[in-house]
Amino acid sequence: MSDDYSKLRHSKRRLKTQTHAKKQSKIAKAYGVIVDSIHRFAKKHWADCGNSDCSLCGNPRKIWGEKTIQEKRNEQRDRTER
Repeated sequence: MSDDYSKLRHSKRRLKTQTHAKKQSKIAKAYGVIVDSIHRFAKKHWADCGNSDCSLCGNPRKIWGEKTIQEKRNEQRDRTER
């Protein structure tokens, strides 16, 4: 069932998504990226191409053979706990 509280939450969630998409498209336009639809940026960053082979978007372990940020953080934490 829908009550007023759930309708309010739903409308706030949709507003938040719309606001995020507008901000990301504004930034993308400032950098010269062609924006066909602002909803393209609803759930992702404007500079994320989505290609896992891209050096900016891909996993550093896969591309350069180095450890990820999380792995480095865990190793550092393990060293300080000893």
